[in-house]
Amino acid sequence: MIDLDSFQEQVEFNTVREKIESEIAPASWVDLQRAFAQGIVLFVLPELNLVDVAEAVAENNTAAVENWMEKQRITIVSDEQAREWFESEASLMTVIVQPWVLIQTIP
Repeated sequence: MIDLDSFQEQVEFNTVREKIESEIAPASWVDLQRAFAQGIVLFVLPELNLVDVAEAVAENNTAAVENWMEKQRITIVSDEQAREWFESEASLMTVIVQPWVLIQTIP
């Protein structure tokens, strides 16, 4: 007999990518304001695959991340952009890769 009080379902992932894919979710900009105030929100241009970027960050692929940042394909969210998203009540796709919150606009 299974003791339901002590039973915990554990989901195992074969790869970092699978874990990231399972954690991507939409969020409103209002919900992300605290993270923005902490300076930990990175905007990923829609031309990039959010899962690819999150996987590179999670696996410390410094070369890829620095390349995207140099080309401004990944940026720290500016005050101006934050204001626009706040005013438009924007929804964004998000995934957390400690310590960062990666976001992307929803097409």
